[in-house]
Amino acid sequence: MNLPLYQRLGTEFRHRIALGIWAEGSSVPSESELCREFNTSRGPVRQALADLRAEQLIEGGRGRPPRVRSAVPTQAVETFLSFTEWAESVGKIPGQVTRECARRPATPEIARELGLVPGTPVVSLLRLRLLDGEPTMVERSHFVLDVGRLLFDFDTDSGSTFRYLVQAGVDLNSARHTIDAVAADVTDASVLGIEAGSPLLRERRVTHDSNGVALEFAEDRYRAGTASFLIENTLSVNRHSTLARIPRASNI
Repeated sequence: MNLPLYQRLGTEFRHRIALGIWAEGSSVPSESELCREFNTSRGPVRQALADLRAEQLIEGGRGRPPRVRSAVPTQAVETFLSFTEWAESVGKIPGQVTRECARRPATPEIARELGLVPGTPVVSLLRLRLLDGEPTMVERSHFVLDVGRLLFDFDTDSGSTFRYLVQAGVDLNSARHTIDAVAADVTDASVLGIEAGSPLLRERRVTHDSNGVALEFAEDRYRAGTASFLIENTLSVNRHSTLARIPRASNI
């Protein structure tokens, strides 16, 4: 298929960013330079650059020269990974600072998600998660008591609770995810060092064992620009339906 020139230029520009030819933080060649290189007018070049801005691959405009943005780590939600394992997989150094790990009565929301009676004891964990030392996410996890009590024998500042629980024999098998945007509340603002009301990317999940029993309800809130999620869909042979890969637990 003979694609429009601006789309072919966009493909070439993305290729240069992916290979590091246009390095993170570097200036993108000027429109006039690109016009000369590709022997074209400004229109296709401007459209290609506009598409890259919309995809947040470059930034700038309105008098500011465009620059290649720093890469935002992307996580595929169909992959069952802990925050620690995900960070390591994209070349980042994970970190965590525990603000609270306590046994408490389940609120109506936590009880509903875990299939419990309100007031049933659960173990709640509140942590700041970091990438390369930078505050990235507020982690709120609530475990059924038989699972959560294992965390009282674990230094939750030392690493992945997911890894620890799996090694302890907990059957963390699958999860249902909900992803949306929220405004930072007072706790988020305090933990992340941002203003209340700042936009956050929120991932809520319920993690189940292999029998479908809920073991954890979690809510992770990411600072804007620190992470994104990748979801891949597969078109069914039956044209009347689309099959999406089932999201698996992440960022525990």
